[in-house]
Amino acid sequence: MTAASPRIPAMDVLRGCAVMGILWMNITAFALPQNAYFNPVAAGPMSAGDIAFWASSLILVDGKMRGLFSLLFGASMLLLIDREEMAGRDGTRTQLVRGFWLLAIGLLHHILLWWGDILVTYAVVGTIALLFAQKEPLALVKWAFLAFLIHFLICGAFIASLYGLAHAAAAAGAAAATREGLDSFLAGLSDPNSPIIQQDIAIYTGSFGGIVRHHLTGFVGDWLWTFLFTGLDTLGFMLLGMAMLKGGFLIGRWPAEQYRQTARHCFLIGLVPMIGLTIWVVASGFAPLTAFSTALLWSFPFRIPLAVGWAALILWLLARHRDHWLVGRIAATGRMALSNYLGTSLIMTAIFYGWGLGLFGQVRPAAFPLFLIAAWAVMLLWSKPWLDRFAMGPAEWVWRSLQQGKLQKIRRSA
Repeated sequence: MTAASPRIPAMDVLRGCAVMGILWMNITAFALPQNAYFNPVAAGPMSAGDIAFWASSLILVDGKMRGLFSLLFGASMLLLIDREEMAGRDGTRTQLVRGFWLLAIGLLHHILLWWGDILVTYAVVGTIALLFAQKEPLALVKWAFLAFLIHFLICGAFIASLYGLAHAAAAAGAAAATREGLDSFLAGLSDPNSPIIQQDIAIYTGSFGGIVRHHLTGFVGDWLWTFLFTGLDTLGFMLLGMAMLKGGFLIGRWPAEQYRQTARHCFLIGLVPMIGLTIWVVASGFAPLTAFSTALLWSFPFRIPLAVGWAALILWLLARHRDHWLVGRIAATGRMALSNYLGTSLIMTAIFYGWGLGLFGQVRPAAFPLFLIAAWAVMLLWSKPWLDRFAMGPAEWVWRSLQQGKLQKIRRSA
């Protein structure tokens, strides 16, 4: 999401990779009931191909691509503030206006298209991150890891409460309400025939109006859940992104070998435990509490090195292959990140929701790569030709026009 930010090619490439990676992470939530995001068996029995897709998503992209995107969002905030202040304007005020209109776009996205919107959270958390914009890199890193720690403790307290509830429900003489509440929660994470899963299927295979009503009535609860369990995580990555910008990391100033070594170390730190967690979930038979706690809590610490590792790997590859034709395509995708993010929501909901092709709940994870590859191809094919003719993407143009209070020029000068 980069409207009004100065262009830095390395960050455009990173952003392009992130917006494509986010779709890999999100396609499960587009195509299947919500709880399948936390435990895939909630949508039905798993084939070997289904398990392979789920495992690759959990290990490589779940939380990591959103983390990478948050790094870039935090860095872009600083670039915008600096640009505005160099022009004699109030950079903080501009960022607040920018965030307000991102909030409005996110609200419409959530209500009209998809419950998994991140724009509202970015707008709110970005406002909080402004308080730290003037801090030195080391201070930003310290604040980032404090945010990560508090996030981990909040998630840990919630998971501990679930295990406590399970222990209480298993005790002799446990109240019927306790057992029923736990059984309902666990069934929603593991039984495709549970009322929660069947309700999701009924809603998202229904009419557009019904989906919008559901999103409207559930918005406050959905967003509070999202903010509680992703807000500090997102803030930490934004602050870390600010520090990485000030240190020159995100703009490609480091030597290629340093990026390679950083990627190597980060992947060594993150991949081995993530593989272990994945094996643990599979060995448990996708037990609901095991899968849920892994997705929400235990995988979190390893998202941090893996998000940084992805950034380092991409920047190392960019340093070695700067003139490759694909670089320009990915950079254009990144320059139109908001358009591509919203566009994928429109396309995927049109494929899976009842107002479109109505495939919700019918496509198994093993087939998701076909949809991913097609969507990535569309992003890469349309973004560069569009930017050859226009100064920004269509969604970026709307966002910029709202910020400025008047329609902005979009066509490039002849």
